[in-house]
Amino acid sequence: MAGTRRLFSADSHCVITSEQVKRNLATRLHADWDQGMARFDAQQSELRAGQKLALEDFVDLEAARHPGYFDSTERLKAMDADGVECEVMYSEFDFTSKVYHVGEHWRECATAYNDTLHDFASIAPQRILITYQLPLIDIDYAVAEVHRLAGLGARSIQIPNFPSEHDMPDYHDARYEPLWRAFEETGVVVANHLTVKDSLYDVFRRDPTPQKGIFTAMPAFAIAETLQWYILTGILERHPGLRVVFVEPGLFWLPGFIRYLDSRMHHHYDFPGVKELPSTYFRNQMAVTFVSEPEGVEQRHAIGIDSVLWSTDFPHPVCNWPDAGGKIMKQFQGVPEGEIEAITWANGARMYGIE
Repeated sequence: MAGTRRLFSADSHCVITSEQVKRNLATRLHADWDQGMARFDAQQSELRAGQKLALEDFVDLEAARHPGYFDSTERLKAMDADGVECEVMYSEFDFTSKVYHVGEHWRECATAYNDTLHDFASIAPQRILITYQLPLIDIDYAVAEVHRLAGLGARSIQIPNFPSEHDMPDYHDARYEPLWRAFEETGVVVANHLTVKDSLYDVFRRDPTPQKGIFTAMPAFAIAETLQWYILTGILERHPGLRVVFVEPGLFWLPGFIRYLDSRMHHHYDFPGVKELPSTYFRNQMAVTFVSEPEGVEQRHAIGIDSVLWSTDFPHPVCNWPDAGGKIMKQFQGVPEGEIEAITWANGARMYGIE
């Protein structure tokens, strides 16, 4: 039965390099790009107080060397071999953080970066659903870029989880209203992939464990701030067509947290412009991805089965690759076939517009 399933991964990864981006960037701007990347790296080193946490400390190096991590033709072969029809793909290169270090030519650099993502996916845009990345320095640019990328076939666009880190207003601010309308008009999904909030680097610097195990357990809790901003400031109420996905948020805390938000709605708190319970907005307009967390299956009804999206997370640690079908059979033991189909195919296909 596993072999006949259509599988939709709502989160996987690829590598985009600076050299690839610079092929889409005017030569006169290469120095600006390189200097911006250097400034970002220097900032990160300062936040870490010179301590390092390298990819090889986590990733199965055999998986990380797979050619499909770097090359889209090879990626399709890996997907075919594992029976995965579609992947929502995220670049390891988080330009939504790096763009702020580029300087005055950030627009050209941002456009070149998204063009590079488009190049990667262009071999099979109905299967490699690349997630573009959107800087919000100038909302007019952001709105125009949402429409441009939608014209290129974009299904999802990643925005910063914590705009205040970049000296920008939080998302309830009126300046973002044209942006939310652009997402509604185009049907493009807003993506909030798990990232590290800068303030958590205080924990990183103090964490004595070899792989920073205290620090790496914290980012999931930080994204609860982002979730609340969408719901409790009325963004989702004002924009009922807006769809938001949280990628790799960790599901162990989510059902209880949503219940907690519901419990405060009519007790001592006032949230102007919020007409429904938080759980209603969450179930109607939000979704979350998971990899191999038991909570993704055990708490599927508490979270809302239509809001749960399975993923391979290729090729990260504990990913559902290779042998995705076999891992699904093991992970979903005892679950009705219709519910397995919803989580591993139908929910993602519906959210990202796959027929």
